[in-house]
Amino acid sequence: MDKLVSQDIIEQFFDGWHGDPFSVLGMHETEKGIEVRVLMPDAQRVLILDKESHQVICELDCLDERGFFASVIPEKREFFVYQLQVFWGHESQLVEDPYRFHPMLNELDNWLFAEGSYLRPYEKLGAHFTECDNVSGVTFRLWAPNAKRVSVVGDFNYWDGRRHPMRLHIESGIWELFLPKVALGQLYKFELVDCNNQLRLKSDPYAFSAQLRPDTASQISALPEVVEMTQKRAKANQVDQPISIYEVHLGSWRRNLENNYWLNYDELADELIPYVKEMGFTHIELLPISEFPFDGSWGYQPLGLYAPTSRFGTADGFKRFIDKAHEAGINVILDWVPGHFPSDTHGLASFDGTALYEHADPREGYHQDWNTLIYNYGRHEVRNFLSSNALYWIERFGLDGLRVDAVASMIYRDYSRKDGEWIANQYGGRENLEAIEFLKHTNWKIGSEMQGAITIAEESTSFAGVTLPPEKGGLGFHFKWNMGWMNDTLAYMKRDPIYRQYHHDQMTFGMMYNYSENFVLPLSHDEVVHGKGSLLDKMPGDAWQKFANLRAYYGYMWAYPGKKLLFMGNEFAQGREWNYKESLDWFLLDEYIGGVWHKGVHQLVKDLNKTYQKHTALYQLDTDPKGFEWLVVDDYQRSIFVFERRDRNGERIIVVSNFTPVVHHEYRFGVNKVGRYQEILNTDADVYAGSNVSNLAEILTEDIESHGKAQSISISVPPLATIYLKYLDVLDKSVK
Repeated sequence: MDKLVSQDIIEQFFDGWHGDPFSVLGMHETEKGIEVRVLMPDAQRVLILDKESHQVICELDCLDERGFFASVIPEKREFFVYQLQVFWGHESQLVEDPYRFHPMLNELDNWLFAEGSYLRPYEKLGAHFTECDNVSGVTFRLWAPNAKRVSVVGDFNYWDGRRHPMRLHIESGIWELFLPKVALGQLYKFELVDCNNQLRLKSDPYAFSAQLRPDTASQISALPEVVEMTQKRAKANQVDQPISIYEVHLGSWRRNLENNYWLNYDELADELIPYVKEMGFTHIELLPISEFPFDGSWGYQPLGLYAPTSRFGTADGFKRFIDKAHEAGINVILDWVPGHFPSDTHGLASFDGTALYEHADPREGYHQDWNTLIYNYGRHEVRNFLSSNALYWIERFGLDGLRVDAVASMIYRDYSRKDGEWIANQYGGRENLEAIEFLKHTNWKIGSEMQGAITIAEESTSFAGVTLPPEKGGLGFHFKWNMGWMNDTLAYMKRDPIYRQYHHDQMTFGMMYNYSENFVLPLSHDEVVHGKGSLLDKMPGDAWQKFANLRAYYGYMWAYPGKKLLFMGNEFAQGREWNYKESLDWFLLDEYIGGVWHKGVHQLVKDLNKTYQKHTALYQLDTDPKGFEWLVVDDYQRSIFVFERRDRNGERIIVVSNFTPVVHHEYRFGVNKVGRYQEILNTDADVYAGSNVSNLAEILTEDIESHGKAQSISISVPPLATIYLKYLDVLDKSVK
């Protein structure tokens, strides 16, 4: 019996309501032969051509003048390969019919996706260059299980949702369509009729490139090739190595002087990477570069998780940036935001008319602080979307690690909520069990697939086991930002030196929990925005004291156990609060403008980094109590702290910090080793614009008991300064 196409069905296509196009279009068996049906809006004629001979097989009958054609070909009893010759007026075009191609997503693909166990769903979802039946094109796939109809629209079909409705795989909720001859760089979106019969136009969640705001289309782009992890990069990430991170917002580190416009990825590679190398930082950490609609979010409200922002160029340009960093011996970390997303209509919100990516209940799915939506981590497909995105950045761009944003907001259901504004977990607790499992799964996936890459948690609570492996009950991060240390020490440094004696424990309390996690000490962008002023502005006193305080604080930080992170601009003590719309104030390094003070801090950070990398005692045992000992911890009256750092092989460096503007000559304290010590760094040195109170001669131990030690040394302690004293082997008078 013939398969007839009723006018009602034809109307559904032209009205944009038909959600099962392959049941109607393409080839179909009938008793009289193969029937071919073609939807080609605005065409006048359509011919069927044999693909090999290019001979005309027949002309299709026009069943609707708006562009619906069909005919039975009696001599054809089996499906065959054909092309369409389509006439618009007197012009004609050879066209491949998308509805003659077979499904490309197989049963296993659908099952893995629905189960949430697809290791790399980005290799299937989105837009991918493909060859089907010896025809090249792009396969589009979208997860929208509750949509009634999905079409791909773009440059290639006049953004007309009637032209290319997609096939639904019911078992996974994935819509699919192969479009021949679609080209690199063309723009596209998905047009959905959602479960409420509302028309939605959505960007591709898995797009590898996207338009620059305010435009919102996705862009057809090739999946980047895999970048293998190297031994050198992996070693640089290890907990016993020196890690000094320069945190950068690419849009404001430096701008084009002529028009205040952004530098592109290649220009940034040429300028930023040599600078970071010269300054002695080991890692660059980039604020998020996943495509985002609002500049003022600095990337922390992303919508194109798989697309490097087009603000600075192409995905290839971003990859070249990372390659150049690796060539210079610098690892690259990316800020990653799996905690929330903005509610822009072209994005993930109410994707198919339901809360697909987010929770439906605002007590679970709405971030009150940021006016954003929270991912539903309990949904397999959402967890897969996010965890695979983490792997994508590391594997496909060669990133060396991810710093995961706002972890505390993910793992607690009552984060920044009052009673009655949140829903407890199944056991009545406040922990978000699904988010915790998601984080464990993501860290496991990265560890399994890209060994040597690291993840760093921005986690501001006392949640236990952040850096423990998942198999030991931890979240599986390699490092955690030490927000407690940062808050305590900055609070101390803000105080007038005369009052610091009453808050001595703010500088020492961190050691009470220092070995509970693997820590990074962060002086990040969060400390120089939203009216907080700059780090320099936080320091008390006149100009001399402000700079001296900051130098002393940096000296203390670089010697304290934990990896280091410093936000751009702080390395030369920018005086004003960071502004994402402008370049850093590089002119301050001109001594005729900024005096010598800014240059002094700049030189100090450079020397701190080089001293830090040169001496294993300052980093090798950061997570081992054997690497640290207080020598003077209770001298609160003079606000002096003395501690010793050690490595596995006996190197020792004593660190003395004085947080008052008073010089102390003949300051005595006990030491562990008999012998000679030499000053190797002094934040009060004249090269840093200090007062140059120093210990130029070798310092010899004396048989004088002090601080519970049989041997002691006596030194000059400069005002508002930190000094490093290296223990010299008796047989070796050189300073290594």
